[in-house]
Amino acid sequence: MAQNSLSRRTQALLWCIGVGIIIGILIKYEMIQFLYVIATLALVALLVIVSSADLEKIGSNAGSFASKED
Repeated sequence: MAQNSLSRRTQALLWCIGVGIIIGILIKYEMIQFLYVIATLALVALLVIVSSADLEKIGSNAGSFASKED
């Protein structure tokens, strides 16, 4: 696998900046109908991700990061 020069945090930041620029351009040129479509598709994608998450296999102590077994 190729070594990626950007960390995951930097990639996420660049994605957020890019999406913000695109949304800003759409607002500036008053293309609200595209914003509605993008928002609807994003909401559907979020709902699909949440509905496909297998929450039954999560253990009862999965949320405690402080407890480490030595």
